[in-house]
Formats: sequence, structure tokens, C-alpha cells
Amino acid sequence: MDLGIDTTLTLLAAGLIFLLALGLGVWKYRQMALSDKHLAHPYVDIAHRAALLYSFATLLIAVFVELSAWPTWVNLTAAAVTVFFFVAAIASYIVHGAKRDTTNQFEHPDLGLRLAMIALIVGEMGGFAVLLAGFVRGQLLG
Repeated sequence: MDLGIDTTLTLLAAGLIFLLALGLGVWKYRQMALSDKHLAHPYVDIAHRAALLYSFATLLIAVFVELSAWPTWVNLTAAAVTVFFFVAAIASYIVHGAKRDTTNQFEHPDLGLRLAMIALIVGEMGGFAVLLAGFVRGQLLG
């Protein structure tokens, strides 16, 4: 099967995020093993779970990329924007887990966090909406 470069790169991203999730699972296990309460820091746990979920979400995105009617550059851009925000979210959880600076990053949100959340919402939903529209165009209306 010949996959387009847009699909191939999206699948690679899914695999890399899944590998990251497995590594975060080791970090989570280590914290659980060393903790008196046998719990990892909440953001280590969140990072691990989010990476697992985002890896499979990226796999789903790869299917929509492959079946989209849009040009390769449109599909790749839409997928890249969505995956970028997936990875940015995971990275922020990793930072909070490593610093152990909070158990709820929204407890005292600043303007930067609010703007980042707006960008994340627009980027993830917008990127996927482009791919979903390309799927509809190519598979249902084509």
C-alpha cells in the first residue's frame, strides 16, 4: 500500500506519541513505587494518560488524512496543527509533573494560559474540522 507523505508523517507522529506515553508510564510507575501513598504526582498521571489518548487520536487523524479529498499540503498542515497542540498539552503536563508546582494549572490562570487554551481549542478543532470536511468531500460527496 502506498501512503501519501501526509498520512505517513501523521502515522509517525502517532507512533512517537505512543512511545512517549510508554516512557511516561515508566516515570509514573517509578513515582508510584517510591511514594508512601503509592501514587504518582497528578500531572505525571495526566501526562501519561493524555499521551496514550492523544496517540490514538493521532492515529484516527491519520485515517482522515488518508481519506481526505484535499491536497497533501492542506492535509499535512491541518494534521500538523492538531498534533502540535496535542504534544504541547502533553509537554505542559510533563513540566507540571516534573516541577510539582501545582495539582491544578487552572487554579490561578493568567492571560497566557487563557490565550494558550483559546489557541489549543481553535487549533485542535479547526485542524480536525478541515480533515473531516476533506473526508466528507472525498468519500461522501465525491
